[in-house]
This record gives sequence, structure tokens and C-alpha cells, in this order.
Amino acid sequence: MGTSIKGTVQIEGHEITVTNPEKVLWPNAGITKLEYLQKLIILAPYLLHYCQNRYLTTIRFPNGVDDKSFYQKAVPKPTPSFVKTATFQGINYVNLDSLPTLIWLGNLACLEFHPSFHYINDELPAEWIVDLDPSQEVEPRIMQAALLVGEALETMGIESIPKTSGATGIQLIIPIQHGRYTFEQLRLVGRFLGSYLTKKYPDLFTIERLKKNRGDLIYIDYLQHWHGKTMSAPYTPRARSMATVSTPLKWEELRNNCRIEDFTLLTIEKRLGQYGDLIQRMEPQSLEPVLAILD
Repeated sequence: MGTSIKGTVQIEGHEITVTNPEKVLWPNAGITKLEYLQKLIILAPYLLHYCQNRYLTTIRFPNGVDDKSFYQKAVPKPTPSFVKTATFQGINYVNLDSLPTLIWLGNLACLEFHPSFHYINDELPAEWIVDLDPSQEVEPRIMQAALLVGEALETMGIESIPKTSGATGIQLIIPIQHGRYTFEQLRLVGRFLGSYLTKKYPDLFTIERLKKNRGDLIYIDYLQHWHGKTMSAPYTPRARSMATVSTPLKWEELRNNCRIEDFTLLTIEKRLGQYGDLIQRMEPQSLEPVLAILD
């Protein structure tokens, strides 16, 4: 049996043990655990913004992305004193609100971060997200599809920001004023949007929930956005071969048919230096006009 290598680091006054720093977590990208933790430090100001004060689910890959994984909802044990937690539906979740907590989770090989759509002890959505989920592993039409959804929202007077899921899909993020809308209202608008697009582009979109019945169509998932559910956070790494990162995009990048695989742990630092957080540039959107029509 091999000897486990470990050391400690001091982060914001807290001592954190790092085990097996040279373990390769993304073999195809050549990223070790130590390099991953370094990338998390770069991502922290952005990733924490979308995970703090929310119920966090992570996906852990103890031996890297090519090996077994499991979802972690309950806070891992033993839990350092600096880690904040919150209980929801009988599960004690991590509240990812600090760099030490992020590095602690990274050392546990938490490679993906999926926060709730709502804040801790809150019933209302923090934002609105429309998820475009391809039925095929490789979907060359996904950028075109996201453009069409963005255009449809724009005709409703609603601006959005596309982001890669980091896997195969695209999500449209619509900032909203917190406390102004309910999940039920957002689902009503989402259903209207999905129905409209499936009728206008029947060879491209579907709102069929069962994947086996979708064929090669792209699923407009307006149902996932709900109390108690989660989605990949902006700027979360993903456990994909090339170490992709869920990345907000500029609309011109979609028009140029950019690739999800181009946005990775190895490229994200340069991009953040160029653009910062594209989502934070947008003002909260009003859904009153469309809700008035639907009501």
C-alpha cells in the first residue's frame, strides 16, 4: 500500500490539510489536486457569489473524473469549525461562503458545485434560469438553440445571459429582484416560453420531460427551476474530460458557434481577467408585462 502524502496550508487564518496533492484528478487535462486547488483560489470570488447562503450539493470524485463518484448533500464529516451549515428538509448542507470552506471541499475532491435556486431559509427564487438540455451527447445546434431562446426572451422584454453548463447544455440566466417573484410565476413564464418555441421550431425544441421520448430534440427545461432543486453554479468546474468550467458567455460568442470545451480550468483565469463576471453586469429584469398577459 502506498504512502499518503499530505501537508497543511494556512488560508484566512485557518489551517487546512491537503492530502495527495499530486493525485491527478483530470487525466486528459493533466490537472492534479494541487493545481485544482490553485484554480479554485482564482475562481473563489466568482464561484462563492453564486454558492453562498444557499444549500450546496457537491459531486465528489475521490480518484479523479475517470473513476467512481457520488453526490454529497450532507456536510462531510469531520467538519472543521469554520464551515457553516444549514438544515433543509432534514439534511444539514454546507453553506459555501468562504475560501477556506471551498479549499476544504476541493481537497475532498468535490469537483462540482450545485447550489439551490433559493437562499437559505427562503422560499423565493434568487434568479430565473432556463435550462437547454440536449438529448444527444454531441449537439452541434446548441449555440443556435440558445440564441433563439435569447431572442424569444428579448421579444418579451427580458434580457438574459447564456452560460455553458460545462457539460453538454446551455443555461439562460435572468437576474431578477429578489422577493419579487415566486417559483410558480417563473414556471408559468417558462412553460409559455417553451410552448412557444416548440411550436415555432418543432424540429429543434421539445418540452417532453422523458428523455426516451425526445428523439434528437433539445429539451427546454423550465421545471428544474424549483424550490429544493439545484443546478451547476456559474464558474463551477465540471467532471468532464477536458476540465470544463460552467462559463457565462457573450452573445457574439454564440453567434460565432463557440464550443463548450473551450472554457476550462486552464483558460478561465485569462477570461475572467478580460471580462469579469458577465452576469453581474446585468440589471434585474422585470417580468410584469408578460405575467400580466399570462395571468
